[in-house]
Amino acid sequence: MSHFIQLHLLTAYPPANLNRDDLGRPKTAIMGGAKRLRVSSQSLKRTWRTSALFEEAMGQHRGMRTKQVGIQAAKRLQEKGVKEKDAQAWATEIAKVFGDVAKGELETSQLVHIGPEEQAAVDALVETLADEYRAPEKEDLDLLRHKPSAVDIALFGRMLAASPAFNVEAACQVAHAITVHAAEVEDDYFTAVDDLNTGGEHRGAAHVGEAGFGAGLFYSYVCIDRQQLVENLSGDQGLADRAIAALVEAAVKTSPKGKQNSFGSRAHASYVLAEKGDQQPRSLAVAFLRPVQGEHQAIEAISRLERQVNKFDEAYGPGAGQRFVVAAEVDYEKSKLEGSVTQGGLTSLLDFLTNEQ
Repeated sequence: MSHFIQLHLLTAYPPANLNRDDLGRPKTAIMGGAKRLRVSSQSLKRTWRTSALFEEAMGQHRGMRTKQVGIQAAKRLQEKGVKEKDAQAWATEIAKVFGDVAKGELETSQLVHIGPEEQAAVDALVETLADEYRAPEKEDLDLLRHKPSAVDIALFGRMLAASPAFNVEAACQVAHAITVHAAEVEDDYFTAVDDLNTGGEHRGAAHVGEAGFGAGLFYSYVCIDRQQLVENLSGDQGLADRAIAALVEAAVKTSPKGKQNSFGSRAHASYVLAEKGDQQPRSLAVAFLRPVQGEHQAIEAISRLERQVNKFDEAYGPGAGQRFVVAAEVDYEKSKLEGSVTQGGLTSLLDFLTNEQ
């Protein structure tokens, strides 16, 4: 089985504000001396792991990111008849297993990604403490942490600063998506009308506002270390393959949720280049160091990607053992990649990525 899986995606988003900065405007980056629109890797990963596609595919093999382990434990203890003071004290000890807790608080200081086994262990301990009406002992608390089988933790990792032994090394690296061309943030000036205002007294708007937005063709890069993923999942290769398939389908078919009600900017990837092999991974972002211009940006971007692959192969040797292309661009005809490359649809792509050959 190939060690690394790499995905190179081109996705065109119409006007949108998918991922906002601290001022509420679309995020940007400077590359090749030109401003680009950007969607952060954090936004992309959350979009994928919380998508209906990923949730339906992975079911119970998903974790939960929260600060509220202690809050929920205290609530359940009180529901079972434990006095509030005792419930909060016992729940604080439970929360401390997963992170630092400030004095007088129940929340952990950081978001903690908890696996289903760990949540089940917390629930079981709550039952025991309530039934026996006692505080948790060290032996009880030591049973709460596990190497989780949650695929989103296995893919994206987790860090427990207070308990590094239970850290999980991420098996998947995700780059910030950027437009392949220069792009500017624009402003949408909008008004809202009061439906009960007949215009008898005034004809002004009930609300006036501005919202930043941008549009463009984005390049995204994803790298999966399959061996690390299998190791994170305690050797379960079947679950690892299901995780890869679910992640890839979510990556090519789902969009970040920011301002979707205002812009409806949902998109599927127009082009996907998948590579697998034992070769050292590399992004193809350098293909867009010079911004793409002109009216046929999608075809030019695809051509740039494929030429860059060929140039890397020519300079350093084959960058992948096998390649697969999915093209949903109407003007795309045939891959110009040199060497062996297969072309097909999403189902065939998923078979390609999870096939041991």
